[in-house]
Amino acid sequence: MRIEITSVFVDDQAKALDFYTTKLGFELKNDVSAGEYRWLTVVDPENPNGVQLLLEPNQHPDATTYQAGIKRDGIPATQFFVDDLQAEFDRLKAAGVEFTMEPTDIGPSIIAMLDDTVGNLIQIVQLKK
Repeated sequence: MRIEITSVFVDDQAKALDFYTTKLGFELKNDVSAGEYRWLTVVDPENPNGVQLLLEPNQHPDATTYQAGIKRDGIPATQFFVDDLQAEFDRLKAAGVEFTMEPTDIGPSIIAMLDDTVGNLIQIVQLKK
C-alpha cells in the first residue's frame, strides 16, 4: 500500500491552481474535466512522479463546514516540508503570499503558516537536523 494522492478542499479550483503553481511552485500533473469541476492535481517539480495533491472542490456542505472550521481554529489543512524555512518564507513573502504565522522555532522543527487564498491554512515545516 502506498500514498499516491492526497487532497485539500478548495473553494475555487482555478484560483487554487494559480496559487499552488505560481506562488508555491508546484507543477500541474492532471487537469481533467469532471463535469462542472475538474480532476486537478499538482506535484513537486523535483519529484513529478511522486505524491499528487488533488485540489478538490469543497462543494459538499460538510466539506465547506470542515474547511471553515479548521481554518477558524488555526489548524493547517496540510503541511509541506522545506529544507530552509527562512529562505522559503522570504521567497513566498516577496511573491505576495500572506502568512498567519511567521517562522517559529518549536523545538524539533521550525514552522510557519500561510493562507492559500482558497480557504486553507498551509503549514510549512523545516525539520532540524
